[in-house]
Amino acid sequence: MVMSKTATVQEYLAELPAERRKVVSAVRSLVRTHLPKGYEEKVDMGMICWQVPLKKYPDTYNGKPLCYVALAAQKNAYSLYLTAAYGAGPKSPLPAAYKAAGKKLDMGKSCLRFKQLDDLVPEAIGALIASTTPDAYIAHAQAVRNRPKKS
Repeated sequence: MVMSKTATVQEYLAELPAERRKVVSAVRSLVRTHLPKGYEEKVDMGMICWQVPLKKYPDTYNGKPLCYVALAAQKNAYSLYLTAAYGAGPKSPLPAAYKAAGKKLDMGKSCLRFKQLDDLVPEAIGALIASTTPDAYIAHAQAVRNRPKKS
């Protein structure tokens, strides 16, 4: 995984070649259009992150803000990390949306990998991003954290 050492979103975008900047900027716009109010945009973990500010939820397991969505330009592709898809598990709407669009879904638990903008189904991704407010995400994080461990 390629990790940027930049401190701001503007620096992150500026370090990308023009064609890759165009793709990242378009996906960034998609995220920002659908993102519920209350998340903040930062560069963290070497990528653009939309996260719950620590002033809203400081009691995280690692002392860092809860990352809700992240976007990275990797060496040969792009990655869009969607924690709402991971939280939805088998009920994630993305597999059906990609199938209906006739596109191949390349996704791990939360990481949607793509090589070009045409690989995405923007309506489904936007709806998924819009689906979870910061308060709902915090409640989910707390529930998962307090769940009894499986033996």
